Amino acid sequence: QVQLVESGGGLVQAGGSLRLSCAASGRTFHAMAWFRQAPGSERDFVAGISWIDDTTFYGDSLKGRFTISKDNAKNTLYLEMNGLKPEDTAVYYCAASRYASMAEVRSGGMDYWGKGTLVTVSS
Repeated sequence: QVQLVESGGGLVQAGGSLRLSCAASGRTFHAMAWFRQAPGSERDFVAGISWIDDTTFYGDSLKGRFTISKDNAKNTLYLEMNGLKPEDTAVYYCAASRYASMAEVRSGGMDYWGKGTLVTVSS
């Protein structure tokens, strides 16, 4: 059974940093990614990474503040978030795909989803 368990969310002041983790179990994946959903908004792509060759890709305007990485030995995905802004407030979801291309990952075509972790950035 595949499980994706996020952790690391919380309350942080604007300009602060957080590191999200996603522990994966049950199988290996082709790619993993982070998405976020703010209240009243659609889910947005944040960042993705290929489990095969470590290629990373980011949502518009997030590269430079957010960094996605992984630890193969721990089967864990990370999202380092720096320079947080109030508009980064959202539930952050970890997702995994067995076969998706980068384009499919960006559009949310993932096979498995975590339950999410809440990030709140105060002004």
